[in-house]
Amino acid sequence: MQLLELTLDGSLANIALDEALLEAAENGSVDQELLRLWQPTEPMVVVGRSSSVSDEVNLDYCQKNKIPVVRRCSGGATIVAAKGCLMYAVLLSYQQRPELRMLEQAHQFVMSRLSEAAGSLGVVLKLQGICDLTLADRKVSGNALRCKKNWMIYHGTLLCEMDLDLISNCLGQPRRQPAYREGRSHAEFVGQLPVSTEALSTALVESWQAHQRTSLWPRERTAELVAEKYSAYDWNHKVV
Repeated sequence: MQLLELTLDGSLANIALDEALLEAAENGSVDQELLRLWQPTEPMVVVGRSSSVSDEVNLDYCQKNKIPVVRRCSGGATIVAAKGCLMYAVLLSYQQRPELRMLEQAHQFVMSRLSEAAGSLGVVLKLQGICDLTLADRKVSGNALRCKKNWMIYHGTLLCEMDLDLISNCLGQPRRQPAYREGRSHAEFVGQLPVSTEALSTALVESWQAHQRTSLWPRERTAELVAEKYSAYDWNHKVV
């Protein structure tokens, strides 16, 4: 598996890159599975493909504090990311792993790799909900996926050293909640992994056996997606 460690300038470009990678794999420009690791340098709110901004985001706070709100290509609920939140994305081939067409198996497969990485650092995680990883019953990783005919991208967050108050400030109480949340507030529900992002990055590379580093990525398509889609108000704030 290839390894791309790349944080671009700006929240829009970083979110667009994941979709560009999936497109590149699907059209044959990329022919190897790939793990991408990156970290936001500034706070950002990332809305799920079918999430309602008005229902899930505290827009007044975000606008006042100049925190961008961007919609990603995958499903799932809205998340907040900032420095200290390790972001990952993994491109997986259905040709190599046909069993992953079954979504339950895809969730189990990726979550087991993330759990293995944390476990190598002495942290035991539990899978709860559809694809949340928890520590002491607090969510420390939220995840989502997007599928094409021959490839999927599975991506998510790993909370290590982030200011968790940002979550309570940027988001309202979600309407969609996993049963294990039991109505808890963000402050009561979300936790952190007791490891550094650097240590966890190294552990993820080992867990995925992503030792083939690459500096190649779809620059032109990423820029096109930013210009045509991810900078558009109608995409980021669409009514769903």
